Amino acid sequence: MNDAVLLKKEDGVAVVTLNRPDKLNSVTAEIRAGLREKLDDACKDDDVKVIVLTGAGRGFCAGADMDGLANTSQGKSREEIVPEERDYAKNDVEGFDGGFSYFPTLPKPVIAAINGPAAGVGFIMALYCDIRFAKESAIFTSAFSKRGLIAEWGVGWILPRLVGIARANDILFSARRISASEAADMGIVNKTFKDEEFDDEVMAYAKELAKSVSPRSIKIMKEQIYNAQKETIDENLNSSMKAMLESFESEDFKEGVNHYMEKREPKFTGK
Repeated sequence: MNDAVLLKKEDGVAVVTLNRPDKLNSVTAEIRAGLREKLDDACKDDDVKVIVLTGAGRGFCAGADMDGLANTSQGKSREEIVPEERDYAKNDVEGFDGGFSYFPTLPKPVIAAINGPAAGVGFIMALYCDIRFAKESAIFTSAFSKRGLIAEWGVGWILPRLVGIARANDILFSARRISASEAADMGIVNKTFKDEEFDDEVMAYAKELAKSVSPRSIKIMKEQIYNAQKETIDENLNSSMKAMLESFESEDFKEGVNHYMEKREPKFTGK
């Protein structure tokens, strides 16, 4: 059993937790495999509408495990743990299958609950989540240039889309520490919360999302947003028109109209 990543469910929300608190949840082969499997479990569970990704203890993820990096720097191979064979849940987002860039291919929204340092690959992991919230005390750093490394795992693609080229250059070239408030100003995170209120605020947002909106709508919109990164405006207008016409035939569209007209809470099925 892989205990490097934990999964618990609450009111339609799956909380996926990186579980190496003594190492600030630094990434190992066990973490990578466990994360893929727990995210897949959450995506295949019909009771789960929203996924929250966080870290155990006082950190989100401090990047790659330093022992593994030390072995690599000395030319030693690292043992790789391959996730169990299974058909992984996937939406219709294309071209995001590597590293941690597969998060956009998950058919459910992923919220990063950044409860502490997010560095290196941990920083990138957060960037590929759909929404990012951070504690006011959280710290961000790319770290790569200070390890003699480069813009790994597609960060050179996604970071400029979030913050612009000049800011991405600053973050990646300098590998400086960025506060949560600066990260919010840049657009790295959606919002910060006081440390003592963080867990409650993130879960309140996630539970409201799970309760009040159509899972089908989110799945399709997620596909549209990420696929649009390589579409022309003409292609996007055509694909969005096709998706809109298909939505008119969905159960969730009918329920969306009915619950509003009947002034009651929605009962979306995701169909």
